[in-house]
Amino acid sequence: MNAHALTAVLPNVLRSVAERGLHVEDLAFEPLTSDGRSGVAIHRLYSSEQTGPQGPAAGIVRYAPGAASQPHRHEGFEIIYVFSGQLETDAGAHPAGSLLVMEPGSIHAPHSVQGAVMLVVWEQPVTTL
Repeated sequence: MNAHALTAVLPNVLRSVAERGLHVEDLAFEPLTSDGRSGVAIHRLYSSEQTGPQGPAAGIVRYAPGAASQPHRHEGFEIIYVFSGQLETDAGAHPAGSLLVMEPGSIHAPHSVQGAVMLVVWEQPVTTL
């Protein structure tokens, strides 16, 4: 499938990024150390501060090379779209363009050897194991 055909099937927000690029340098990131993360930063789109203690959250998440998260369980769905780099999970390597859907009750400990930038949507907060 050529690049034009691929972008035609993406949702509008992802199509826009695929066509114009994600300008990470224009986003304000803050460290994301909750749940035992190291080397991770987030540009918050919305958070549980706005949606309630058990509410959804979303952000552009940046893993520096070597970044990692402690094993955690998802209480709700989590959606991850990898914009650049590569995310590694217990299920394998997920390069740019990968879409992961973690079901409620699933457990993983994501990390990135080379670094990655992703859109992450959490339906509910996670529980660190």
